[in-house]
Amino acid sequence: MPEVEQRSSVTALDMDPIAAQIRQVYFFDTPGLALNEAGIVVRARRVQSKGDDSVFKLRPVVPDELPRALRRLPGFGIEVDALPGGFVCSGSMKNLLGPSTVKQAITGDRPLRKLFSREQRDFFTRYAPEGIGLEDLSTLGPIFVLKLKFSPKGFDRRLVAEFWLYPDDSRILELSTKCPPRDAFTAAAEMRAFLAGRGVDLSGEQETKTRRALEFFSAKIAAGTTA
Repeated sequence: MPEVEQRSSVTALDMDPIAAQIRQVYFFDTPGLALNEAGIVVRARRVQSKGDDSVFKLRPVVPDELPRALRRLPGFGIEVDALPGGFVCSGSMKNLLGPSTVKQAITGDRPLRKLFSREQRDFFTRYAPEGIGLEDLSTLGPIFVLKLKFSPKGFDRRLVAEFWLYPDDSRILELSTKCPPRDAFTAAAEMRAFLAGRGVDLSGEQETKTRRALEFFSAKIAAGTTA
């Protein structure tokens, strides 16, 4: 959602920000974003009223080309994101953590590698650019996120709204819904029709939450400042 359309979209869909879950998101990359350039995202989150988690993500992927042993791991999943103009597959390895685990790693009370399982570290070693290890990564963040799950009137699918609030007071609002891969095109068409019927502008330039966050904090490191 373009920033100029976000307030009107919230009103049109009767979203209540007070019901949203608070999240704090950290990314880890080199100052020059070498992982991002290689299609790798390393992320850790603190989630209100839940435990923390960490994720290694590889994007894009061709699912059939990934090792069978990797695809069978309990923490591994394939996601298909349908976007205006196309779709992209990603593979992610998730690790559930206890409360305060991420905070301890960020403050230096726990080694960064302890945020990640052995399977995640193996995943990183397999796909990360040669010569880059976890100890070479900088902390990029945090980003505060409000995540709201809601069921708008007149629409049969549950929607998820994520408000990403950046330190420079800019923000991204993402609206999404989930469905089985076989229903992706139908779900996308139904959602677009519903949003257009509510007066939500879908013609704005698309911008990914992750890339904007990485570029923001990378620029801060290059300038020698903090957020």
